[in-house]
Amino acid sequence: MFQLNNFLNNQNMKVVNQMGPFRVFEHEKDLSVNPMNAVTAYFASEMNVRKRQVFVELGKTGCITQAGAMQWMLGNVEMTSGVKGVGNLLGKMASSAVTKESAIKPAYRGNGVMMLEPTYKHILLIDVSEWGSIVLDDGLFLACEDTIQQKTVARSNVSSAVLGKEGLFNLSLIGNGIAALESPVPKEELIEFNLENDVVKIDGNMAIAWSGSLNFTVEKSGKSLLGSAVSGEGLVNVYRGTGKILMAPTA
Repeated sequence: MFQLNNFLNNQNMKVVNQMGPFRVFEHEKDLSVNPMNAVTAYFASEMNVRKRQVFVELGKTGCITQAGAMQWMLGNVEMTSGVKGVGNLLGKMASSAVTKESAIKPAYRGNGVMMLEPTYKHILLIDVSEWGSIVLDDGLFLACEDTIQQKTVARSNVSSAVLGKEGLFNLSLIGNGIAALESPVPKEELIEFNLENDVVKIDGNMAIAWSGSLNFTVEKSGKSLLGSAVSGEGLVNVYRGTGKILMAPTA
């Protein structure tokens, strides 16, 4: 049995999103300031630069997090490394080397609660079942329910990685459950494309997540290489098929 004081009733912490076992808290102001940085902290808050944290209620499902993401946990909660032998460890290390994600993602299970470390990035809560499978840009993954399977997916061709500046491999989430992602821009700025046997062409690596069902290639923006060069667009990232794309309008 435990109690949490000055937390759920803290006037400086506001729940801005909730889905499954996750609640996203936003610190309205940075109260730990001194006269030297008070002006900076004030204008940062006014411009939506705020600390955000993910609160997790464990019970029916466990939680898998990025390494080092846990700040504190309360109750009968146990942490495991998620490694199932030497072979599994080597596989995770190889996956980490190509996806730039942490090799070991700890799993937390039991009856209790936990809080993740604060971040200035924006937290997105995604229902993975609505995507079928979702492919993530590097560094986007923060946490997910342990009912979700993680896989490393490779590009269908080398050109899409080298020319598209997206990398050869990405982390993919598959299954039923909720995932918490760290986005460089708020949800209000993200553009969502819903394709049904159609195509989206994006100039640059602005897509932060896309359905695993989509075929990703890099192509000329025009019919000819000369036309592409004259237009100033050159090569574009092309997503074909049926699925969804989340795109950040700014780098």
